[in-house]
Amino acid sequence: MPSNERDAAADVGLLAPVWAGSAAAAATGDAAFLRAMLDAEAALTRALATAGLAPPAAARAVTEAAAGLAGADPRELALRARADGNPVIPLVAVLTAAVAERDPAAAEYVHRGATSQDIWDTALMLVTARALEPVLADLGRAERALAGLAAAHRDTPMPGRTLTQHAVPTTFGLKAAGWLTLVRAAAARLSAVRAALPVQLGGAGGTLAAFHAYAGPAAAADLGPRLLAAYAAETGLAEPVLPWHTLRTPIADLAGALAFTAGALGKLAADVLVLSRTEIGEVSEGAGGGSSAMPQKANPVASVLIAAAARQVPALAATLYGSLAAEDERPPGAWHAEWQPLREALRLVGGAAETAAGLAEGLRVHPERMRENLGLTGGLIVSERIAAALTPLLGRERARAVVRDAVRAVRDGADLRSALRAGPAAAAALPEELLHDLTDPARYLGSAGPLVDRALRARRNHDDD
Repeated sequence: MPSNERDAAADVGLLAPVWAGSAAAAATGDAAFLRAMLDAEAALTRALATAGLAPPAAARAVTEAAAGLAGADPRELALRARADGNPVIPLVAVLTAAVAERDPAAAEYVHRGATSQDIWDTALMLVTARALEPVLADLGRAERALAGLAAAHRDTPMPGRTLTQHAVPTTFGLKAAGWLTLVRAAAARLSAVRAALPVQLGGAGGTLAAFHAYAGPAAAADLGPRLLAAYAAETGLAEPVLPWHTLRTPIADLAGALAFTAGALGKLAADVLVLSRTEIGEVSEGAGGGSSAMPQKANPVASVLIAAAARQVPALAATLYGSLAAEDERPPGAWHAEWQPLREALRLVGGAAETAAGLAEGLRVHPERMRENLGLTGGLIVSERIAAALTPLLGRERARAVVRDAVRAVRDGADLRSALRAGPAAAAALPEELLHDLTDPARYLGSAGPLVDRALRARRNHDDD
């Protein structure tokens, strides 16, 4: 077809700017899947040669032919897949023809003994492994940046907020340490899933019977497991205990890790979106985006894109979990339903991770605005501390009554310190110096600092292992 028509049909991320132009986009495009299918076919023939089921010359011919097809246009395969149900069937025909041109005798070893799902599932795992490499690298970048923020702002006081309202003081370092802990957990889950991504090989019904048939009556009983091990070695993927045509644990584990990662990055984005509001102004993105109508705006675009990804991935993961209920030895529809949701989840998480790394590295923190906001409630942000200090002096109920009266006075325009001085019970119980200390939000941070240290120490210990 003309190149302009191919370009018009290309999915370049116009509707998903979070992954447009990202490493994840390149690693999950149609060309990447074509390459992975060809890699899976070539690796299978090499495994057959290792197991004595194909001559080494055939393995070389298939590998060379597959390499020569890696730059082909996937569109023709896509169109032919409408008739065949999957893109592997037309690919096998194209690859067989290419091998026959090089070595006619080698052509019969293309795809020998395998079923389409063997090649596609293996290709899917190869694409996933390759796509997760930049994701893990970007999560590492985000970790380092967040660790730096947590350390630098270990003792920077700011309002803690619960149910949208000021609650008690916290530190920005503790907030950044929370983001760090989530990103570390996401990276650990994705790393574990990536290490376990398995090759797929079971033949038509999961018994590897065709390989025994090709080997003849003298085939050893353990031929299938040996071939499976050889195939895993050739692809660099893990060796599964069983063929997993309808045992979709690898896909479900991947879905869970991707959804968790999207949510972890979404938490960072959600907090930045709140804290960068004009009326709060405690942080700002290093490079905000513009508005088509309002020239004064510097929108938190990175956080917006991450938040959008975080809202989409859980729904995609739900589809992937649904495919666990796959019938028979190979499923009609459940397997096919995974393809696009998994690709989109990989793209969204990859784009979000890359964006989050840049967000964390460029985030601007405004401690002076945090301190200013600590005073917005007229001192009520430390009312919990006042009640705790008064309880042993006045008793629980009387202490609460004193604080309630002070809260009413503050809401009528007084500040907390003046309101407490006006009440005889609190004035008698709390000397001026103690009252000054009790009403300073920066002196009511609990174990925020040691908790930050704990998070940073956990990261260092993990890196040392």
